Amino acid sequence: MSLEFLLTSLIVVISPGTGVIITVAAGLSRGRRAAVICAFGCTLGILPHMFAAITGLAALLHTSALAFEVVRYAGVAYLLYMALTTLREHGALKIETDATPRSNMDVIRSAIAVNVLNPKLSIFFFAFLPQFVGNQAGNPLPIMLQLSGVFMAMTFVVFASYGLFAAAVRHHVISRPSVMTWLRRSFAAAFVALGAKLALTER
Repeated sequence: MSLEFLLTSLIVVISPGTGVIITVAAGLSRGRRAAVICAFGCTLGILPHMFAAITGLAALLHTSALAFEVVRYAGVAYLLYMALTTLREHGALKIETDATPRSNMDVIRSAIAVNVLNPKLSIFFFAFLPQFVGNQAGNPLPIMLQLSGVFMAMTFVVFASYGLFAAAVRHHVISRPSVMTWLRRSFAAAFVALGAKLALTER
């Protein structure tokens, strides 16, 4: 496994995106446990894209305009839904002092959906992984599985770190209503921006 792969993967993973946003929101709204669970859900959401890339299904998504558009706009719609629920006082990603437990499966499902409904991930992995498989490899499958596993492990560690940091400052945030309002609006705006970016990107 090359240093180039590790550095490239780290840059990709630490770049703030939808997964980072919902993990940070989970840490702020529910604490450390929710942040780690959300990071785990985001990591699981990578699996379908990894599978698509490894098996070549991403090529179909790349060449089929209809398939790409269907998945893309489903992702846009979900991001806008996330923005709306974030703004609502009782939304799924609310920043509040309420300790009402949210089920682990609910957190995981939301996190998985965010990544599954992003067709750009399949295309990214389809173009990304083969670059680090040597031409001499007789059977590239084990190598691609190994690289995928490392990428997912890095994703979980980095996202969990973001979430745990958010959980660490949680009490300083929830004690200030004006900060909580600003955060809700900021998270909602971020989801809208990411949805717009996904809607405007080309295959």
